[in-house]
Amino acid sequence: MEILILKKKDIEEVYSMKDAIGASKDALELYSKGESDIPLRINLNVKKEEGQSLYMPGYVPDADALGLKLVSVYPNNTKKGLDSISSTMVLKNESTGEVSSIMDGTYLTKLRTGAVSGAATDLLARKDASIFALIGTGGQAKSQLEAILNVRPIKEVRVFARNKEKTEDFIKQMKKELGDKFDFNIIACDSSKEAIDNADIITCVTTAKEPVFDGKLVKKGAHINGVGSYTPDMQEIDPYIICNADKIYVDTLDGVINESGDFIKPIKEGKFKEDDINGELGELIMNKIPSRENEDEITLFKTVGSSILDLVTAKKIYDKAIEHNMGEIIEF
Repeated sequence: MEILILKKKDIEEVYSMKDAIGASKDALELYSKGESDIPLRINLNVKKEEGQSLYMPGYVPDADALGLKLVSVYPNNTKKGLDSISSTMVLKNESTGEVSSIMDGTYLTKLRTGAVSGAATDLLARKDASIFALIGTGGQAKSQLEAILNVRPIKEVRVFARNKEKTEDFIKQMKKELGDKFDFNIIACDSSKEAIDNADIITCVTTAKEPVFDGKLVKKGAHINGVGSYTPDMQEIDPYIICNADKIYVDTLDGVINESGDFIKPIKEGKFKEDDINGELGELIMNKIPSRENEDEITLFKTVGSSILDLVTAKKIYDKAIEHNMGEIIEF
C-alpha cells in the first residue's frame, strides 16, 4: 500500500486560500443536498489537561472523499509554545478502503476554517465592506484574516484579544506574511467595542464562555462570523445579536444546534428557536433560501466545523498534490 505524506509546506505550494474557499462552498452544497454520510464528531473531554480529543469521520460519494480527521484542542498548549489545536487527516481510497494519504491536519483545519468564513462572507457581506474586526488571535486567526482579505476590499483591520502583547505580535506577523499580498492597515484595539465600531465584517474566533462583544453595538448592514464556539459551554456571540440579526445561516444545522453554546444557551433560555435560523449555507448556494436582501440587514454565519469540509478540501489537496508530484510516498 502506498501512502502520500503531505506536510504543511506541500499543501501551501499546491493549494491556495481561494481554492479552499471554493472547496468549502462545494462541501456545504453537497452536505445540504444530503449526499454524504457525516456523523456528529466524537468529542472526548480530557479534563486532566483541560482539553478535548475529537474524531471526525465521513464519506462524500460525489467527491470521492472518505476518511477521518483526528483533532486535539488543548488551550494550555500556548503556554508551552505549541499550537492550541493539532490534527492529522487520514484519507482513504474510496474504491479499496486503503489509506491513500496522511496530511497535516493542523494546517488543513486552519485553512478550511478560515475558508468557510470566507465563503460565508463572500455570499453574505456587503460588496463594499472595507472595515474588518477580528476578535481573537489564536491559531485560527491568520486564516480568518486571509480569507476575508480574499473576498472583500478590506482597507482597515481591527484586532482585539485579551492579551495586548500577543495582539501586537500577531499584527506584526500579519503585516509580514500578508502585507505584500493585500493593501490593508491593521491596528490593535483596547476593547471589542472599539474594534466593532462601524465595522462591516466581524469575526469571532475565541474559546470564550461569555460573549466577547455587545451585540447592540453592531451597525446595520454588518456581517458576523461566529467561529469559536464548538461546545455547549462555549459562548462568544451575544444572544442579543443572535435574537435580532435579520438573517442567520449555519454550516450544518445538526452540528450547530447540538454543539454550539452560542445557540444552545439562548434556546434553553427560551430566547431563540431553532426555526429562527434561516438555513444552511449550502441551501443558500443552491438558491433554496434567500441571501442578503438589502444593505441594512445584519447577517450572521455560525460554523462549528464539519468533517465534510475537511474531507472535500483534503481530497482536492490530494488530487493537486498528485498532479504536481508533491509530498512523499511511503510503502506501508
